[in-house]
Amino acid sequence: MDSREYIKGLVDRARAAQEQIEYYTQEQVRRIAFSIAYTAIEKSEVWAANNYNETLMGDIPSKIARIQARARGLVRDLKDAKTVGIIEEDKEKCLVKIAKPVGVIGGLVPVTVPSGVVFMKAMNAIMGRNAIIFAPHPKAKKCTNIVANDLRRVLKNLGAPEDLIICVEEPRMEISEELMNQVDLIIATGGAGMVKAAYSSGTPAYGVGAGNVVSVIDETADIKDAANKIVDSQLNDLSIGCSTENSLVIHESVYDKMVQALVDEGSYLVTPEEKIKLQNALWVDGHLNPKLICRTASVIAEGAGFTLPEGRTVLLVEETGYGPQYPFSGEKLSVTLTLYKYKEFGDAIKLVNGIQAYSGAGHSCGIHSFDEDHIRELSLRTKTARVAVRMPQNKSNAGNWNNGMPFTITLGCGTWGGNITCENVTYKHYINTTWVAREIPDYKIPTDEELFGDILKDKSFLAGV
Repeated sequence: MDSREYIKGLVDRARAAQEQIEYYTQEQVRRIAFSIAYTAIEKSEVWAANNYNETLMGDIPSKIARIQARARGLVRDLKDAKTVGIIEEDKEKCLVKIAKPVGVIGGLVPVTVPSGVVFMKAMNAIMGRNAIIFAPHPKAKKCTNIVANDLRRVLKNLGAPEDLIICVEEPRMEISEELMNQVDLIIATGGAGMVKAAYSSGTPAYGVGAGNVVSVIDETADIKDAANKIVDSQLNDLSIGCSTENSLVIHESVYDKMVQALVDEGSYLVTPEEKIKLQNALWVDGHLNPKLICRTASVIAEGAGFTLPEGRTVLLVEETGYGPQYPFSGEKLSVTLTLYKYKEFGDAIKLVNGIQAYSGAGHSCGIHSFDEDHIRELSLRTKTARVAVRMPQNKSNAGNWNNGMPFTITLGCGTWGGNITCENVTYKHYINTTWVAREIPDYKIPTDEELFGDILKDKSFLAGV
């Protein structure tokens, strides 16, 4: 069977299942979604172990913690969410908004966080009364299918159609491309090539941009606290998440103190000679070395040909420039932090924008500061969708209990990153809406004086028009 016929068979099954729940109530779909979340918590240890054993990326405890936190967090966000029937009413404007299903969704799954992507996308899809078909990364196909099949059993036990969740068993590029052609909506989480293919498919798509998070440490920062949070973020699943800090832009007055604080937290500042070795090992023919990403610092150092002192867990690399000639300025998917020094705060903003113009445009940046003017200026002048203030970015941008960001595993990067949205992709992006408009009683058309105000006092802008 060719790819087209194979995917058509999956889509037909998914569409038949979706039609069975098209008129489910809000509470019916919420019960299914919450049952999926609790299953994720119960199965987190098994799913995490399967993921690690297949990909050898990250570490099992971090994966367990992420699965459980995301499951509980998404339940928090969905507890009062409206995705069925009338979801919004504006009596003053006589408008009513009604939610309707999208239909069949194609979920592209990365090698980095397959378990979380599957159960979170499944929850969001079913909350909107949709079916979803997953296309796994070839290097994570077994663990992805295990999660999907566990969730299919949950659906069966609840009396819901199992084919609301389907997973491609033997993924190939042409299979994924055909899936994107035949579904109603694509939610693409993964590498730049996958996201570009999703946007080029002709099917409506939400995609994400590359992560290459930069954090600024200014002269007002709590240095010890910042170092602790940044190293904690690095070590979370060995920097597998796209929100992990990749570079630090540090004020010159606190640079040495910050480096020492990072060392006190277990980091190791590589020598100029070791930097060259590390660069040659991390990048092969211009691409990240899959054998070294999301591995321990000692494994990375060994692969680069030098030995770390005992207890060193994060590699620090000093840098001055950004762009293709400075590969350490890009995303590294490893416990490797690039350090920059700045003098004036405007220089820090230029560094952040320059680094992310090369890699990670639109994704996220952060700041460790107690200067509200600096926080505001960074937020206003950087081309970024998220700014995390005094938080570990790996544990904040995609939602956490200590901030108001929605829990997700798909982070839009706006037009800066080639995406259609700047938001954390959530249940809101998995539904269609119908607007019902009625005439406003006793409506009034405002006068030009009320509309244009001072513009009417000086019409010199019309000269020569």
